[in-house]
Amino acid sequence: MADGEVVLEGGIAILAALESASRPITRIFIESRVRFERDAARIRRMAADAGVAVEIADAGQIAVLAQGKTHGGLIALAGERRTLPLEALAAGIDSPFVAMLDGIEDPYNFGQAIRALYAAGADGLVLRPRSWMSAAGVVARASAGASERMPTAVAETVEGAAEAFRGRGMQIVVAAKERAVPLYEADLTGGVFLVIGGEKRGITRSFAESADLRLSIPYGREYSHSLGTVAATAVIAFEVLRQRRALRRDR
Repeated sequence: MADGEVVLEGGIAILAALESASRPITRIFIESRVRFERDAARIRRMAADAGVAVEIADAGQIAVLAQGKTHGGLIALAGERRTLPLEALAAGIDSPFVAMLDGIEDPYNFGQAIRALYAAGADGLVLRPRSWMSAAGVVARASAGASERMPTAVAETVEGAAEAFRGRGMQIVVAAKERAVPLYEADLTGGVFLVIGGEKRGITRSFAESADLRLSIPYGREYSHSLGTVAATAVIAFEVLRQRRALRRDR
């Protein structure tokens, strides 16, 4: 394996990368016992169309490359994630919904948060330059391929990204406890740039203070602890989806 190469494991992640052309794929390994199964057959067809080499391998070869045990006999060696310029992300979309995940340290949580955003219909994702290159396979598995499919841009700072999206008339939104609007009372039907911080290293107080909208998530009982990053991301993202569907029905 060459320096800088990423290992994608499992049919879902490999198919997502092939279908979205999210990164260059240099070689695919398919364990001989699964070569005629549905995902493997589809990967072989798509790889042939894309000019990607496919090698039928034994279980030992796969085990050397794999980081986990959920690969199902399917491994791909791939290059760096392709990204869009920040100004091109969600360009031409009315009232776009873009999110930035900042300070999430666990790659499984990171991937699952992307999965929630993608399922809720987010139009794009912003990342810092550290884009989990070393753990891209884990992120791809945890996100069920959403990390490969989601249109993605890179920003050096959350402040720079917010300035760019505010310049496009989008509302800068964060989750906060103090001086916050309850989620279900907020209007999220316009352009939204949602910034989600990690559980240990969240967004800075100064950035939260500068946001256009601070959201709190109402609880169904007295409970002093914050939701985890993945749960909070899912709750907010699906409320954005709910409001936008309701708006379309009312028109």
